[in-house]
Amino acid sequence: MMLKAFVRSLLAFLCLAASLYAGNACAHKPSDSYLSLTVDNNTVHGQWDIALRDLDFAIGLDSDGNGELSWEEVRSKHADIAAYALSRLKLQSGGHACDITPGKQMLDDHTDGAYTVLMFDAACVDISTLTVEYSLLFDVDPQHKGLLKLVNQQGMVSTAIFSPDSSRQEFRLADTDKLQQFTDYVKHGVWHIWIGFDHILFLLSLLLPAVLVPRNQQWEAGTSFKASALEVLKIVTAFTLAHSITLTLAALQYIALPSRWVESAIAVSVILAALNNLFPLFQGKRWVVAFAFGLIHGFGFASVLSDLGLPHSALLLALLGFNLGVEIGQLTIVAVFLPLSFALRKTWAYRRLVFSAGSAAIALVAAVWLVERAFNLRLISA
Repeated sequence: MMLKAFVRSLLAFLCLAASLYAGNACAHKPSDSYLSLTVDNNTVHGQWDIALRDLDFAIGLDSDGNGELSWEEVRSKHADIAAYALSRLKLQSGGHACDITPGKQMLDDHTDGAYTVLMFDAACVDISTLTVEYSLLFDVDPQHKGLLKLVNQQGMVSTAIFSPDSSRQEFRLADTDKLQQFTDYVKHGVWHIWIGFDHILFLLSLLLPAVLVPRNQQWEAGTSFKASALEVLKIVTAFTLAHSITLTLAALQYIALPSRWVESAIAVSVILAALNNLFPLFQGKRWVVAFAFGLIHGFGFASVLSDLGLPHSALLLALLGFNLGVEIGQLTIVAVFLPLSFALRKTWAYRRLVFSAGSAAIALVAAVWLVERAFNLRLISA
């Protein structure tokens, strides 16, 4: 599985063509929706934030086909949006299905674009336990995740993540399963780093030269696996320390930066890391680059948690689990990358295709991301 992710990341320049054709397809964080349920006696009040780009892909919101969504186009599809979304959400309590009634819809901006906000109420029976079955977008996007915040009558918060292999979950409303919440966010952190192409490509750009040594203005194969492993350890440690600092500060809302700045800076970090392989400026100091730009990547990681709007008590648990998951995800990438690259380091294919051509392709993809993010391509027209 990780070998596939490694190859996909190295070949991510194929995403360039998709970017030119489909705008932000490769430029932003993966598809998520945010489902908030609040229990009040035998009624569940719901709020569901779903990205307009996902709804446009699933049911077609752009009626005039001009590539932009207007407020009128979205408003004219409110009934279709509610029917589509609520047909993919089932609530049960006491062995009986809850009767879901759609309410008003609004628009809101998240860190990655415009979302519709669907309000609804569900009439249930005997809500001592609540079973949630979630299948939004799973038929068209198997990487989609649903992030749930559930508030019981005592104000205690439960969180969960829905995916195709975890689409049905049961919650006891009298208490919260802290271990399950923690485990869910560990999984989400792993998933986020594995399919976060910008984070992976930044890390790979720094790791690619780890099995090579500069000699006579050329890169040659390294002779020591121990030396390569030590270089990788310094890079990963610096990146981990840096993004953990800013992830924590941003998730706890001590520091806030505009998403547009953060996403653009992440693209710049990928460009510089890749170009450094072709025109070395930081030889022997890649760990410094990893730390400096890791601070920016931490703000990018934090956007996933901040969009949930969790209270501090739940946010701390989510933060710990998510951060651990990110570390597990990136260490798994390193565990696949290092022995494979060391075994191939003497080959022409590694030095010319993977290292040189791969670095150039990574820089080119990141340049496209930078243009998209810096110029703030919008889904909703004014």
